[in-house]
Amino acid sequence: MDSNMTIVRPAYFIISGFSGIPHINYYYLFLLVLYIMSLVENGVVMLLICLDQSLKTPKYVAVFNLALVDVVGSSALVPKVIDTFWFDHKYITYSNCLTYLFFYYLILTMQSLNLALLSFDRLVAITFPLRYQIIVSLKTMFSLVAACWIITIFVQLITVGFLTRLSYCRSVVINSFFCDHGPLSRLSCNDRQPNDLLSIVVPATLIWVPLLFILITYMCIGAALAKIAKAQDRMKAFKTCSAHIMLVAIYYLPVLVTFTVAAKMPRNARIVSLSLAAVLPPALNPLIYVLQTQEIKQSLRKVFRRIKQSTTAVK
Repeated sequence: MDSNMTIVRPAYFIISGFSGIPHINYYYLFLLVLYIMSLVENGVVMLLICLDQSLKTPKYVAVFNLALVDVVGSSALVPKVIDTFWFDHKYITYSNCLTYLFFYYLILTMQSLNLALLSFDRLVAITFPLRYQIIVSLKTMFSLVAACWIITIFVQLITVGFLTRLSYCRSVVINSFFCDHGPLSRLSCNDRQPNDLLSIVVPATLIWVPLLFILITYMCIGAALAKIAKAQDRMKAFKTCSAHIMLVAIYYLPVLVTFTVAAKMPRNARIVSLSLAAVLPPALNPLIYVLQTQEIKQSLRKVFRRIKQSTTAVK
């Protein structure tokens, strides 16, 4: 790019997603319900992990981080979507748009890395049970979680930094329900090749590589389970992974479907699919852990027992 070229940055963008969809207000209400569910459920999970000493383990450090990521992600996305489309505030300033994009992709990639951390925890627990506390200590898990945050923040800052070099001299209408990287970069009128390269490299590194790692860990787990003689013991070991497998499916299936058939999907169908991929996992993840994980169930029982005892004492 010519160094003397002036970068044209618009004062605002217009987010045009969800236009032309009948009865769309019901969908906004559905998103709001999912958001409230996400806040309450993830808040309960984080509170249980903080209060119950038996849950202060490496596994639940990663679970707490996933709940935190889900709360931050939902709060960064849903209130803005409701404000933008339900209350018709479709204008967003240039700086706010980049901030919005940064947080959306930060949370999206943190979710995939966190799922990879949980698969690593299950791999060590099943294949090296006697060495689990040595390999996966609290310090190790805290370090891995911190490393994931640092790497993700650094990469997303680079992504936003490359967007600031783009000049906008055409439309300012973003064909998505948020400040999406692809539609935003396609509005530019100068060389966007580095941005197109980033849009391939970043998802490959922070979303698809973690998925590959998860698949490899479960191949190793499957091989380890096959060596267990008793079917009852195999099933017991597998149950410890069932909640995580469901989390992986809920997160990756909508993403895979959306990105593999995106070119063939109608514009509104893609926008709705992307929005569901963003809001469904935070609302469903806590339910899965409550229903599938024995430790969380026991912790909930303790809380209800204490509440019951306190109520009885007051009476």
